[in-house]
Amino acid sequence: MDKSTPLTIFWFRRDLRLEDNAGLYRALKSGNPVLPLFIFDKEILDDLEDKDDARVTFIYKAIESLKEKLNQSKSDLYVAYGTPLNIFRQLIKEYTIGAVYTNQDYEPYAAHRDKAISDLLAEYKAELKTFKDQVIFDRNEVLKDDGKPYTVFTPYKNKWLQKLTPFYLKPYPVKKYLKNLHQFKAPTLPSLKDMGFVESSASFPDQSYEKHIAEYAKTRDFPAIKGTTHIGLHLRFGTISIRQCAADAHNAREKTWLSELIWREFYMMVLYHFPQTMDHAFRPEYDNIAWINNEEQFKAWCDGKTGFPLVDAGMREMNATGYMHNRVRMVVASFLSKDLLIDWRWGERYFARKLLDYEMASNVGGWQWAAGSGTDAAPYFRIFNPESQLKKFDPKLEYVKKWVPEYADFSKYPAPIVDHAFARDRCLKAFKVALSK
Repeated sequence: MDKSTPLTIFWFRRDLRLEDNAGLYRALKSGNPVLPLFIFDKEILDDLEDKDDARVTFIYKAIESLKEKLNQSKSDLYVAYGTPLNIFRQLIKEYTIGAVYTNQDYEPYAAHRDKAISDLLAEYKAELKTFKDQVIFDRNEVLKDDGKPYTVFTPYKNKWLQKLTPFYLKPYPVKKYLKNLHQFKAPTLPSLKDMGFVESSASFPDQSYEKHIAEYAKTRDFPAIKGTTHIGLHLRFGTISIRQCAADAHNAREKTWLSELIWREFYMMVLYHFPQTMDHAFRPEYDNIAWINNEEQFKAWCDGKTGFPLVDAGMREMNATGYMHNRVRMVVASFLSKDLLIDWRWGERYFARKLLDYEMASNVGGWQWAAGSGTDAAPYFRIFNPESQLKKFDPKLEYVKKWVPEYADFSKYPAPIVDHAFARDRCLKAFKVALSK
């Protein structure tokens, strides 16, 4: 191809699919041939502690699948490994870039990265164009009447539902325009080994969820059964469309599951509007808490050896599979931040390392909810009792027996590392002192 012919680059990121992809659809209608691009970002990969990180393997397999599908349309996927800024400098030398199309990412790092790429492209009279794809409603589409972002979920949800019409759930007909892809042969795909990783042996959930949403409200709180959809990983990396999920929930009149999808968007918008909450309490007074941060107790929590069976089962499930049931996530987070008085950020970072479906906005939001420092209006003295939660949600100990088999033999199971009644009182006093400052 003549270098004088401008190309549109479509930059895949958290949208690893051809179907119903907002930014790809716009790129294909831009008037220029479209070069598909994916960057294995060193800025992100270098921070990962585990060289067999299952998420990297999942992304790699999704990229291989994308390449195959693009090859069927006589195109390809240009896959690069490096920092985005350096990769785009290289692409500017290789091609005449008319514009770069991509889908919006709401995390603080993404905002910083996209600003740098936008500035670079502007030097060459090209533009970075971003589109809404991983949410139904974008940054400023669901705001209070005074134009400020919501900080409480229920009013946000009500406004979200009021705004919802079939228009917002309509899929983008990408397939019709695949003929506008640039026909080229991409450079060799870098291997996992080239990037310092090895293939993970983890198994990944499939994308089917319809059978779970019909009974979702009844089954979602019981960790011993598969009563949830397990599609968080697919939503995280965009191998499934949020519009499809929301449409299916809406059409099935499954309000509880739809509400969970709205929670996901609420936390994304909170993080976008309040990026400091990534590592600071949403309510600043909660940064005054005198955390104990006992490292031995933190290790016991990480290893699932606290002497509280529901907490231990949850941690072991996550360590082994990269997944933890949502009800159990609340219990283990409350236990760490309130029973042990360990800084919620320690737990957030550990979840970030282990969870397949790790999503910064939801993870930070959930941890701050558990610690009482977030947007939730509930008072700080909401403290889960691990024993009563066990009796209520795993009454036959099916979940516990699966992940903590030695619980049946008290001589082998560790004694509780803290007395819950004592820990509750200690927590209330510590929080009261911090919030009185």
